[in-house]
Amino acid sequence: MDISDLAERILKGERRALARAITLVERGRRDHRAAATALLERLNDSGRQALRIGLSGTPGVGKSTFIESFGLMLTGEGLRVAVLAVDPSSARTGGSILGDKTRMERLSREPLAFIRPSPSQSHLGGIARRSREAVALCEAAGFDVVLIETVGVGQSETVVAEIADLFLLLIAPAGGDELQGVKRGIMEMADLILVNKADGDLKAAAARTRSDYAGALRLLRKRPQDPEGFPAAIMVSALENSGLEKAWTRMRELAEWRRAHGHWEACRAAQARYWFAQDVRNALLARLEEPRARERMMMLSEQVARGEISPGAGAETMLEVLGEFRPCEGGAAPIA
Repeated sequence: MDISDLAERILKGERRALARAITLVERGRRDHRAAATALLERLNDSGRQALRIGLSGTPGVGKSTFIESFGLMLTGEGLRVAVLAVDPSSARTGGSILGDKTRMERLSREPLAFIRPSPSQSHLGGIARRSREAVALCEAAGFDVVLIETVGVGQSETVVAEIADLFLLLIAPAGGDELQGVKRGIMEMADLILVNKADGDLKAAAARTRSDYAGALRLLRKRPQDPEGFPAAIMVSALENSGLEKAWTRMRELAEWRRAHGHWEACRAAQARYWFAQDVRNALLARLEEPRARERMMMLSEQVARGEISPGAGAETMLEVLGEFRPCEGGAAPIA
């Protein structure tokens, strides 16, 4: 693979080259990872930045419908929109339906839009392990807005905030009880709470839900990265395209305020440090998949099981052994 040629084609905005590059960064073989790293380094100085918007919500809340309506509104304004939609993977086979592109049929035909579904590969946090790198590729390709849709809602979903500039939480009208176990952590990370399906018979319930969440947001501790009036709760209807303009206006207001007050760059710097630490951890875990490491791990495990050594002593020995191993060519993918 000619990395220089691929990088040039991405910088020109070629969709086929972008799709190929995202496939490359999603692969786990060591030679593929080396090529992906070289590609990202070449694109690192492009100077292009998109507005990264993370989107989470319970299954069935209408994330795909919202993204399609919202994306069509943005492309109607002449903006280039990339959608990275992560689907849950099978715990047994690792496969995924990848149905989000099918659901967004109108948006997928839009020339200014790019939709890339990816399997989560059982990764906690509701985002694919290499979603961060896919976002960087979309930025280098010149997209103005990158939407990152997560698998579903849960405490671990807050990791999407380590990728996005803005974090949106989509909720359904009168859906309070189903969020009781998770809403605290999610709400503390959310910049905007969008009450979707605010149409028809559900409009009154949506108004009450918006009011309830607006009150709850006022009880949360004020964050330094928020101007007055944020986080906010807004009613939207992806079906009737109502409230989308207001939500977009609020997103731009928040992004512009953060840029003007230094929070934008500080946040991106903190995110870079976070993912650096994550990559180091993943690389260390990958060493456990080396054949020699697995063999030694099995031997020490048997000794622990027989009571010959304690689990702590076995772990210390294994760590010393790992420090002596050098990764093999074409080694296993990092575990995440």
